[in-house]
Amino acid sequence: MAAADPGPKEAFATALARAFPGAAPEALGLAVSGGSDSMALMALAADWASARGTRLEAVTVDHGLRPEAADEARMVANAARALGLPHRVLVWQWDRKGNLQDAARRARFSLLAGWAVREGLAAVLLGHTRNDQAETLLMRLARGSGVDGLAAMAEERVADGVRFLRPLLDVERYALRQELNARGQAWADDPTNDDPAFDRVRTRRALAALGLDDARLAETAARMADARAALEEMTRHVAASSLALDRGDLTLPQEAFATQPAEIRHRLLAHLLRWRAHSPYRPRYRPLRALAEGLVRGRGGTLHGCFVSVRRGTIRIAREYAAVAALESPPDALWDGFWQLERTEGAARADTVRALGQRALGPLPDTGHARPPRESLMASPALWHGDRLVAAPLAGLGEGWTCQPAFTVDDCLATLLSH
Repeated sequence: MAAADPGPKEAFATALARAFPGAAPEALGLAVSGGSDSMALMALAADWASARGTRLEAVTVDHGLRPEAADEARMVANAARALGLPHRVLVWQWDRKGNLQDAARRARFSLLAGWAVREGLAAVLLGHTRNDQAETLLMRLARGSGVDGLAAMAEERVADGVRFLRPLLDVERYALRQELNARGQAWADDPTNDDPAFDRVRTRRALAALGLDDARLAETAARMADARAALEEMTRHVAASSLALDRGDLTLPQEAFATQPAEIRHRLLAHLLRWRAHSPYRPRYRPLRALAEGLVRGRGGTLHGCFVSVRRGTIRIAREYAAVAALESPPDALWDGFWQLERTEGAARADTVRALGQRALGPLPDTGHARPPRESLMASPALWHGDRLVAAPLAGLGEGWTCQPAFTVDDCLATLLSH
């Protein structure tokens, strides 16, 4: 650790002062796996909280993937008890779908967020360190990531409406282990941390073999985070000046899109696709770039569950019918995570909501009201009673039912910035 680096206690206190510039919060959560980083986090948090009257709650997420996990959770519980902290275990079981590591990460945040809401916690603290920053940067560099991938892990993020804080990002792991040794506190070493089958283990060994400095790599990641913030702000400015929501479809002038630098076009398109598809993932870069280049030339396509078209100088981003064809929900639920349907007095009874589908391609009544394009109508919500079509509000079919987007353009703009 460089001489100018603050010690773990000072770094922790400084980070918490940034997160809570006023009074200390009433209650905080601690995500403690049993490794050295999170065990040090718990010890430092206990000292900090006792001096400020903040209530702490500790939790361990057991992913059910290693037999040692239960013993590690008991070790955490004992250490928490010695510090006077309550502790509980949240258990997750993998459904064997998708990528295991990604599924486990998302499940961990979801479980932690639900727990934080139930316990009334102001935020949940995570034990990521400067070493994690450096390893993440090098891993993403090896994958050919751009600015976003190389940007530093944020000191704060919001997931499922809950604040997650990383107050140890300026601290080296060995300094935390020194802190634990001084306290006589043991920790658990996950055997997968030495398994070269994992990318992070190979990256950690490469860092050591090449003599790369964690602090310098973390500094590079922080500079990339600044670049990302500037690019996001520019992207938001473009969207704020040109984006509209038309009967559930996002629209923007083709010229406003085409005249932007390629990086801004890619960012804007990726965000709009994610938002309209209600997806946690960003589209893959190569097909995203191809679609963006096509839109500049007046050619649309399908990507990420969306149908994108260019007509009369306007880009329109709608849901792709194939992405919602099998989707079914009751009328009082938010359909496709986007549409709210309401029944007025005297309306025909419906028991389910499905996409209108091929019915959108047939004759439609002349209602005098503008409709979205047929491709959009195919993916729009329709009310059904068994196999009988009751109403399709956007198509002007049936009466007594209305549908409105549950979100606005301002909601879309608000989620554009990652920090």
